[in-house]
Amino acid sequence: FRRAHTLTVLFILTCALGYVTLLEETPQDTAYNTKRGIVASILVFLCFGVTQAKDGPFSRPHPAYWRFWLCVSVVYELFLIFILFQTVQDGRQFMKYIDPHLGVPLPERDYGGNCLIYDPGNGTDPFHNIWDKLDGFVPAHFFGWYLKTLMIRDWWMCMIISVMFEFLEYSLEHQLPNFSECWWDHWIMDVILCNGLGIYCGMKTLSWLSLKTYKWQGLWNIPTYKGKMKRIVFQFTPYSWVKFEWKPASSLRRWLAVCGIIFVFLLAELNTFYLKFVLWMPPEHYLVLLRLVFFVNVGGVAMREIYDFMDDPKFHKKLGQQAWLVAAITATEFLIVVKYDPYTLTLSLPFYITQCWILGIILVLTWTAWRFFIRDITLRYKEIRRQKQEHRQEHRPEKDKCLSNGDGHSALLEEPNGGKLRERKL
Repeated sequence: FRRAHTLTVLFILTCALGYVTLLEETPQDTAYNTKRGIVASILVFLCFGVTQAKDGPFSRPHPAYWRFWLCVSVVYELFLIFILFQTVQDGRQFMKYIDPHLGVPLPERDYGGNCLIYDPGNGTDPFHNIWDKLDGFVPAHFFGWYLKTLMIRDWWMCMIISVMFEFLEYSLEHQLPNFSECWWDHWIMDVILCNGLGIYCGMKTLSWLSLKTYKWQGLWNIPTYKGKMKRIVFQFTPYSWVKFEWKPASSLRRWLAVCGIIFVFLLAELNTFYLKFVLWMPPEHYLVLLRLVFFVNVGGVAMREIYDFMDDPKFHKKLGQQAWLVAAITATEFLIVVKYDPYTLTLSLPFYITQCWILGIILVLTWTAWRFFIRDITLRYKEIRRQKQEHRQEHRPEKDKCLSNGDGHSALLEEPNGGKLRERKL
């Protein structure tokens, strides 16, 4: 049925595109015709994928919605591969075909500088430093971490990623001026207010979704209009709920998987800033926002596939297709950054930053070795000693019984007294 449906939709779409091209006169603009042909080809591929691609773990609001984002992932990965194989100048100028205002070098905004919360030197507005930082990225931080919490579904992992990214900004501010921020901008506005509040609201939403009763009823079987509207709204909520319990310290496999998830998450976050830096895109450009919307949709599916893969005791189960695509997209974006601006990436870290990262890596490796190797060997050794002691205690009464004279006293200890009694009887 799906194949017949696919062929029907493709036939209708092809006829519609052909009808449009026949009605209008083909312009003599090569660039315009190329863009129009590429867009039409992408639409045909998306139409095919939405009806024919493999279903993912989510079924609401509709499986076709998630198949659409899977196909968009393929298109985006192909676009990144194309950009990767261009020269730096051609790749930046190619962005003009998407938006004529791109392809121009833009200055990076520095959020550092004067870090006084209360500036007595400014008589007009002593709190001008705070108002300067309150731009459109503040609600973006909040909603971003709210949605990331819905994807990760774990408070500790969200807080670790949030704090780790601030340390990355401290470490890489010599490469990107955009990372240079005041201390209170890092820890008060970002970690506590924006990220922390977004994580808190996300966890409250997760708690409501876990307690919600999932009893679905057909739309036409609901008698009232209020019930029908409520059912339509709930169509955009999950069909059922799965609580994520990552348990990173339960085994070495889960610990390495959680570390890999955090690493890819942080790399995708860094790619956001480095891509707009090397491709000359302003932070408020709609392409930056579209990329974030894209990662919100595909990231949720990828996290669910990763969790199902980790939580399944069968090792032969394969990792989901969306998870592989997200990993490939993140790696390709990083390769574009490396190719387009290797000078910025090779700027050496300050010495104290290098010391801090080496110390942190050593601590993580030491804890890993202790938790999954040394601790297990110690516990196994203690268990063997305990079993040996129990074994000795079980065999000790039999030995004492063999040496006793029947009344519970040792025969060897009463041998002198027995000799004296025999002498008295004689």
